[in-house]
Formats: sequence, C-alpha cells, structure tokens
Amino acid sequence: MPPIPNQPDLFGASSEGNDAAAKRRKTTTMEGSAKVAATPASPEVQTLAMQLPLDLRLGTSSWSFPGWEGLVYEGSYRETTLARDGLVAYAKHPLMRTVSIDRTFYAPVSEVEYARYASQVPEGFKFVIKAPMAVTSSYLRSEAGVFTDNPTFLDVDYATDAFVNPCVAGLGTTCGPLVFQCPPQGARTASNPDPFINRLYRFLKALPTGVLYAVEVRDAELLTARFFKCLNATGVRYCVASHARMPTPAEQIALCGALEAGPFVVRWSLHTGFKYQTAKDKYFPFNRLVDEDLACRESLAREAVRTLEKGFPVYVVVNNKAEGCAPRSIEKIAERVAALRANLQPAT
Repeated sequence: MPPIPNQPDLFGASSEGNDAAAKRRKTTTMEGSAKVAATPASPEVQTLAMQLPLDLRLGTSSWSFPGWEGLVYEGSYRETTLARDGLVAYAKHPLMRTVSIDRTFYAPVSEVEYARYASQVPEGFKFVIKAPMAVTSSYLRSEAGVFTDNPTFLDVDYATDAFVNPCVAGLGTTCGPLVFQCPPQGARTASNPDPFINRLYRFLKALPTGVLYAVEVRDAELLTARFFKCLNATGVRYCVASHARMPTPAEQIALCGALEAGPFVVRWSLHTGFKYQTAKDKYFPFNRLVDEDLACRESLAREAVRTLEKGFPVYVVVNNKAEGCAPRSIEKIAERVAALRANLQPAT
C-alpha cells in the first residue's frame, strides 16, 4: 500500500459557547454515560417525513457536530463523543435516512468497522461511502511537498480488496452508493481528458457488479461527452457535487442529460462561489442557516422529484458548508420536494 497523506483531525476543537463552565459540566456528565440522546422531532418534521417516498434518502456529511444541539442531539456533546456514539441518535431523526462516511477517503477501514456502522442504524437507512484517495488521486504528495505518481491510482485489485469488498460485506443492506471522488488531477489531465477517461472506463468496467457506484470529479474539463459515455457504458452514476472549481450543481444536472435514467446521487458540499475554508470559518458552529442558496436547493429538489417519478432512488448528502447548517438545509429540501410532489398529484 502506498503512503497516504496523514488523515486530518476528524474532530477538531469543540466550541463551549458563552457559558463555558456550565457547558463543560454538562458535557462531562453526558460523556460519562457514553450515550448520545436524540432530539425529539417536532410534529411538523414528523408529518413532513411521512410525506416523502422511501426511495428519497436525505442526510448529511458525517454526524459529529456539537452545533447540532437541539436540532439532532438532545444536549451538548464533544465531537469525539458524537463521532463514536452519535450515529444511533442521528439515525433517529425522521428526515435523516442516509449519511456520508467521509473518513474512508483518507484511509480504508475494515469490514468490522463497517459492520459496526450498520448495526447502529434502522432498516431502510443507507450509507454513502467515499472511496480512498489512494484509489482516486493520480499523484501522492509527501510531507515535504514532493509529488510522485500514485501506483494504486484506479487500480481495480486494490480498490476491490481495500474498499469495495469490506464495505459491501460489512454494511450489507445498508450499503448505498460508493463514490469515487477524484481530486483535481492536474494540468496534464485537464488539457487532455481522454487518457484519464479511458483509464476510468477500464477501472469501472472491472469493478465487482451488483453495487451502486458514482463518480465525482473536481476538474470541469472532464465533463465531456466521452466522460458521460463512459459512465453510461459502465452503468455508473455521476455524483453531482459543489466545488469552487466546478460548474454549479444546476449546471452539472443539465450536463447529466447525457446520462441514461438512473439513481440521482448528490454531495452538496459547498456554497456556490465559496471556498471551503471561507465557508467553514463563516458558518461555524453550524447551528443555523447563514447563506441560503435557493437556486441550488431548488435545482436539487426538482431533479430529485424527476428521478423519483421515473422510479429510481435519490441520495442527497448535504455539508454544513453549503448553507451553514446541514440539518436545516435537509429540512428545506424536504419541504420543497414534498411541495413539488403534491403539485404532481391529480386533483380529487
């Protein structure tokens, strides 16, 4: 296995709010119980959830955010506690029927770890899982900043053994889309996408069958007719994702008109026009909507409804950096989907 860049701190520093001493005491008491309580859903949210089809799975990018106190979690917890014990409470929220496991991007995890995730969620819940960067990045960067070619880039044997097989075996029926997020591949690929697309085709064609795969890219130059032909030929979905280097999600959805009908996979990670660190600094602690992106939200809701009407499942994962608070964004998307679907129903 090639060297992989160090995994960033998944938990970071916790925020204790205005009354630091009181919050510290409350956190200590709850951590001692090693349990995380779920915030009871309001009657309005419960009613909204009942209006949504089972094939619509909305969720967030990870679940370990103390700022979701009162939205998802009943009480104050440290990020470490939520990362370890918060999934059960998260999955009790009636609108949260999926979540993205992002830590797998930095290093593979074992079948046992996947099975532990699966044991914490109810029937019908499905995970969105990111493939390791060791599979999707064409280069490696050392701590000294030296770039070298990655020997396991789009290596089907490595991807199958280190990612696909443990993931599918461990998650079982909770396994949703496996997303191959390809970081920016460099100027050489951007100026001539065809060799990358050819290699991607051979890789996707050789993967184990019976799994929903999706590809996310961070180079707009890759979104060519040949790229979408590659996905059609391999039965793989395109993952719509927001990123500073990419067209807007609405523009990406329009490009997906070249795809055959199938599941809709979305990772709404960033507010349109923002950079990641800017959004993170502005939106922390992620407990309220700060910059509502109505155009993006509308495009996602409309495509979700179109996909559901065709009989295919929808997976929409939202990051806090999209609008400031992923659970609030999910609620807004759910409201819009319900309204659009209601307009499709024949009058009685």
